[in-house]
Amino acid sequence: EGDKEEKHIGTQTLVCGPDSNWASIMQCFFSAITMARKHIYIVSPYFTPNESVLNAIKIAALGNIDVRIMLPDKSDTRIAHYSTMSYIGELLEAGVKIFLFKKGFNHSKVVSIDGEVCIVGSANMDMRSFEHNFEANMLIYNKQTNQIMKEQFFDDIKDSSKITLSSWQKRPKSQS
Repeated sequence: EGDKEEKHIGTQTLVCGPDSNWASIMQCFFSAITMARKHIYIVSPYFTPNESVLNAIKIAALGNIDVRIMLPDKSDTRIAHYSTMSYIGELLEAGVKIFLFKKGFNHSKVVSIDGEVCIVGSANMDMRSFEHNFEANMLIYNKQTNQIMKEQFFDDIKDSSKITLSSWQKRPKSQS
C-alpha cells in the first residue's frame, strides 16, 4: 500500500489548424497560465505570443508566480530570433525569468504548470502555431511525468544563461 506509483497517466490531446474556427491550443495555453498558482515553466524555440497569452504570462509573474521561459540563444532563423527578442524587455520588467539555452538549438515545446500538468507537442508559443499551422499537443496530468519535465527544465537551465533586466538594458544597440 503506502506510496503506490501512479499507474494511469491522464492525458488530453488537442489539435488545431487553419480549418478550425477555434484557436484551441492558444486557448489551452492561456487557460493553463491563468490557472497557475506556483510556477510556470515554458520552453519554446519560437516565442511570439499573442496579446492575451503575453498578458497572462506577465500578470502571473506580477502575481508572484515563478515564471521562467527558456528560449534558444541562437535561432535557426534571424527573423524568428529578433521577433522573440522583442518581448524580452517587457517580460523582464514584469518579473519573468528568461534563460537562453546555449547548448545547441533546443526545439522542445513544453509548458509546465505547478507540477500538475504539462503541455507538450508540436505547437510553439507563437501566432503561426496558434492560427495558421496544423498542430497537435498533449496535456499530461501525472505528477511523476511532471516531475521529470521539471527536472529536465532545470537540467537545461545549467546550459543556459539568465538575462537580467540590467544586462538587457545595457545590451548593444545592434541587439535591439
